Amino acid sequence: WEEYVYLRGRNPIMVNSNYYGMDFLYVTPTTKQAARAGNTITALLLYRRKINREELKPSRVPGTVVPLCAAQCERMFNSTCTPGEETDTLKHWEDSEFVAVHHRGRYFRLWVYSHGRLLSPREIQHQIQKILDDPSVPSPGEERLGALTAGNRVPWARVRKQYFSSGVNKRSLDCIEKAAFFVTLDDEEEGMKGDDPSGNLDRYAKSLLHGKCYDRWFDKSFSVVIFKNGKTGLNAEHSWADAPTVAHLWEFTLATDASQLGYDANGNCRGEVQRCLLPPQRLSWDISSEVQEQINESLVVARALADDVDCHVFPFSVFGKGSIKKLKISPDAFIQISLQLAYYRDHGGFCLTYEASMTRLFREGRTETVRSCSKESCAFVLALEAKEEREQCISLLRKAAEKHQNLYKLAMTGSGVDRHLFCLYVVSKYLGVESPFLSEVLSEPWRLSTSQTPVQQMELFDLINHPEFISLGGGFGPVADDG
Repeated sequence: WEEYVYLRGRNPIMVNSNYYGMDFLYVTPTTKQAARAGNTITALLLYRRKINREELKPSRVPGTVVPLCAAQCERMFNSTCTPGEETDTLKHWEDSEFVAVHHRGRYFRLWVYSHGRLLSPREIQHQIQKILDDPSVPSPGEERLGALTAGNRVPWARVRKQYFSSGVNKRSLDCIEKAAFFVTLDDEEEGMKGDDPSGNLDRYAKSLLHGKCYDRWFDKSFSVVIFKNGKTGLNAEHSWADAPTVAHLWEFTLATDASQLGYDANGNCRGEVQRCLLPPQRLSWDISSEVQEQINESLVVARALADDVDCHVFPFSVFGKGSIKKLKISPDAFIQISLQLAYYRDHGGFCLTYEASMTRLFREGRTETVRSCSKESCAFVLALEAKEEREQCISLLRKAAEKHQNLYKLAMTGSGVDRHLFCLYVVSKYLGVESPFLSEVLSEPWRLSTSQTPVQQMELFDLINHPEFISLGGGFGPVADDG
């Protein structure tokens, strides 16, 4: 699954595969960019420490003591997806004492340990501020270098092999790929602000999904973005893990940043700064004209892809999952049926619909498909649109919700359909046996592709008394050209 669905794809992973996570909706703990970076980087490294020390409690099926497989956490840090001409490769290193930082087209190595000691948040803020204050300009070809990770994979693989396999380019690329993670210090201000909060949320989401197409390093397991006004977010590469695993990391990071590490009255990180810290190291590059030409070509491809994404993010506060539960309907089923209704009203028909279900009840489980466009959901939508009797519509809604819940349980417990068909397809290719049925089934487009990411996987927030600490969650790009 990992190889054929993610690593063998030759199209850009930006938008097509990578996904994003967002900051708090209503709260920004500090407006100082360097300070927010200091606490965020510290929180992420504390999470890595928990993984390394095996102190991280396994996630469980909500409301039960049944644990979920935690294998996806193993490659969360110190990992990258390297391009190849036929297939990409996931590389993971046991440890890394630095992070890679991008600011205004320049790349830096930032040491986050000193003689085995994790730097304090204030020390990391101090080091980040040095990068922000650095007046140097990008070297030729450096500013848009990240576009290579945003374009098609084969050109990037060829350029990497020819121009980044030795010398200064290899040393600098190694610093990025072997870093604990990637950090972008963005010059823009994002979040729900100003006279057009909804429009700004759209821009915020697109910034995290693709940015300028060259100011993120899309190959890294995840890239953290710290905006000028203190807002944060992340972009995650998809092959090594699915969104709930990254959401767990991000929830821990936000909670640790805001409620445990905290800030002083001036918005700075807490802690002292030792004077003997290694300064951030500016990475050097020798970018030839041939490489610059490929950078420009990759940027054209990436920008066309980014410009083709329509994204709308909005907070919905009319009612929440609590109200739905009081009606004795699954919130997930309610949302999925609502999406069927919305799609029907928009397109005048139904389409093949994908909802991801996790299969982490099994060792190294990833996902299974819930085909949420069912006969029952279609019957409800048609009855509602035909203005059938209220009681009839309610009855059909409950039947559709029950059907959806059953489909989800089957997928979650290994009785789904799509991964079985996928396995048969892989075996048929290996044996050289053509199967028109499998070829047709697996080529059908998912014009409506959906996913739910759990919130509050850990009891770190009191959202009842402090609803302002709700996060915007995250999202991903369309998986079909007309989806």
